Amino acid sequence: MAFPRPEPSGLLPGRTAPPRGALATTACMETLQVGYLHAVAAAAGCSLAQPFPDYGIDWHISHTAPGGHGIDDEVTIKVQLKSTYQLTPGPTGPTFSFTLDNDHLAKLARTPVSVHKILVVMIVPRARDDWLRAGHDRLELRHCCYWTNLAGHPVTGRRRTTVRIPTARVFDDRALCEIMTRVGAGGRP
Repeated sequence: MAFPRPEPSGLLPGRTAPPRGALATTACMETLQVGYLHAVAAAAGCSLAQPFPDYGIDWHISHTAPGGHGIDDEVTIKVQLKSTYQLTPGPTGPTFSFTLDNDHLAKLARTPVSVHKILVVMIVPRARDDWLRAGHDRLELRHCCYWTNLAGHPVTGRRRTTVRIPTARVFDDRALCEIMTRVGAGGRP
């Protein structure tokens, strides 16, 4: 007996997609980027902790290296997550613009710090139907997260300040391990 195989969309042939839930798009974007963060941390062999209350920092990521790090056996960074669908996925050029509230930027830009902070910005497609692709050999979260260290960045706007996010800084497991190695050696992310 042959069973029908799901289409690449996950639906059986001849079926229509059921309606999505009514949760606000911004709340769904938050959940998607948390899933991305969890996947990256898992692949990098890092642990995650969510501070409560968060005081403007979403996550703490910790990394223990074989043989330890230069300054400690475990290093931690703080991560602030943001997401947008107002930018085209796969931005061209060396950077893209992202605007932060000044109070938030001041927290991320503070120096010196005992625990380094990074901003991770996820660019998602506008349509939720395009956020995820699943198959027998993969699960794709679309599109991408980029990271930057804003330490020392000036606050220039009245209420909000635009910062530049480097497109070369894709946030994945290798990038996270490199960040932790630099921090573990006493450097900056």
